[in-house]
Amino acid sequence: MVSLKDISSECGVSVATVSKALNNRGDISEATKERVCEVAKRLGYLPNSSARALKTKHTYNLGVLFVDQANCGLTHAYFSHVLDSFKRGAEREGYDITFITQRTGKSTLSYYEHSKYRGVDGVVIACVDFTDEAIIELANSDIPVVTIDYTFPNRTSILSDNRSGMRKIIDFVVRKGHRDIAFIHAADSFVAQERLKTFYGAMEEAHIPIREELVREGVFHDPVNSAQITNELLALDNRPTCIIYPDDFSCVGGFNTIKNSGLSVPDDISIVGYDGQRIAELIEPRLTTYKQNTEEIGMQAARRLIETIEKPGDVAVNSIVVQGEFVEGSTVGELR
Repeated sequence: MVSLKDISSECGVSVATVSKALNNRGDISEATKERVCEVAKRLGYLPNSSARALKTKHTYNLGVLFVDQANCGLTHAYFSHVLDSFKRGAEREGYDITFITQRTGKSTLSYYEHSKYRGVDGVVIACVDFTDEAIIELANSDIPVVTIDYTFPNRTSILSDNRSGMRKIIDFVVRKGHRDIAFIHAADSFVAQERLKTFYGAMEEAHIPIREELVREGVFHDPVNSAQITNELLALDNRPTCIIYPDDFSCVGGFNTIKNSGLSVPDDISIVGYDGQRIAELIEPRLTTYKQNTEEIGMQAARRLIETIEKPGDVAVNSIVVQGEFVEGSTVGELR
């Protein structure tokens, strides 16, 4: 195995200088850094992560706690993109990632215990039941934590701007002349509450009476559930002229149901999705939706977690709201 001493002998510099060069320290020349790094690569030097951990007191390993209630796993249409961005942001700063679970072999551990067992420097928490006592234990522990789409006291959170997204959708639909607007919202969660409150507020500001039979509880990322609710809405004597779905994937179920009923989008009924997923670009006509900025959400989560780890006490705890983009599409018709 190639050592720092081997590199120092090849380059004719001290071991300390080699260490500084490989760690990109600023107190040696760029020419020396380039020379040392070139020799290290040629000799096949690989840094020892255990030795690095002993020296820095960090493992350079971040935990990811992701418990998908929709059972989509890493194929989740929204969070797969967020976590991919988080992974790339972590790797850019020299960190690996480990998924935190409650199972290790045949042993059952709490999320906090597993985080300690794996020796992670910090944990990002996303898409979980934030009222779970095991989640609360981890969030209140001595381990640095950043949450996505949920706020805990004294923890930094990265939030998609669901209020702005929902308001832009309502404003657009109302401008198109719609008044009988149905909203299929997801089951109780921080994100669902934010969107539902904004829906009621925006409708009230537009002086549009809300028909409670048009406000239905659905499930995130479940086209079968949304298809069933769509059928119920279409069966009403005074059916809605526009249906807003909890996400683009769920919207597909509603879209197919409308077509199978012999109706046309948007001529007979209008639809709106949420998230701005790839599938929104494949539907014809193109889906009207709100595109969440998954790239920025993931990068911000990685950046803020690493800052909290490397600069404890110096990083302000706050909620970072990430703006998305409204995509007009062609699935909302204009009522005259």
